[in-house]
Amino acid sequence: MVLATLNLRALLCAVLATVLMPLAARAEGGSLFPDEAPVIARLLDDGIAAEAVGFDAGAEARYCWAARLGSVEGQYRLGKFYLAHRRPGIGPTVATTLLSFAAQRGHLEAQKLLAGRAPGRIDTPACFEQAIDLAVIKTLGRVISRQEVQRYVAALPAARRPHAQMVQRLAPQFGVDPRFALAIVRNESGFDPKALSSKNAMGLMQLIPETAERFNVVDAFQPEQNVRGGLAYLRWLLDRFDGDIALTAAAYNAGEGAVMRYDGVPPYPETREYVARVLGFYRASQHVTPGRGGG
Repeated sequence: MVLATLNLRALLCAVLATVLMPLAARAEGGSLFPDEAPVIARLLDDGIAAEAVGFDAGAEARYCWAARLGSVEGQYRLGKFYLAHRRPGIGPTVATTLLSFAAQRGHLEAQKLLAGRAPGRIDTPACFEQAIDLAVIKTLGRVISRQEVQRYVAALPAARRPHAQMVQRLAPQFGVDPRFALAIVRNESGFDPKALSSKNAMGLMQLIPETAERFNVVDAFQPEQNVRGGLAYLRWLLDRFDGDIALTAAAYNAGEGAVMRYDGVPPYPETREYVARVLGFYRASQHVTPGRGGG
């Protein structure tokens, strides 16, 4: 069984091969998925190329990692892959589960594939159950280039693009790399200024009431106030954790107290997934202060 025996380090090595040695089949003009984080877009592009030439194990690994990093397209592609390719130990409920995840998040093609299928039990592939090795993710390379970021922002829905551009504009005022700020806001709210979580985290940077008060935010649903408060908090965390991206992201998600208590990224699955997504977008383990290079 491929996914049952393939450990996460081997999977990540496949990912690194994707990053460092892209398949020639990728279109020269750019990714098929410009609205995805660049690392995820590469995984999806190369997964499609691998599947097209019959490299099933390579396609499976790339789709699985994209899905693990929260990509709806990755969930759809992996579910569709399991419908089309029999894999030892992978039953039909795995494909149905993955397609259901994507369909629930609005993926129209996943919804079509699910039509007429019984829901069944939730059944995820083995790679979903393995702990994320953040040390390996940190080796993804240099910080994402500004050109890649601009392509990503340009591909956002028209209603959300101005909020991403505002984040880019304000971040340097707080000594925060706009690319890191975008990685945080992308994962917090998807650039939706009206986002409200079950824990009462509000707005673009999902400020809880205590954090909003701490950084003098009067109206957390006013986009610029929210972003300024969130950036002030990010700057404070970057100073507290010496610019370490993983620790800063973990603290933003779980609180600085949890990071200090565990002396590192807390072992919470949600936080580790969050940190992996931030690192997958930013692609560097150390913060690059605006004006000091980094592409």
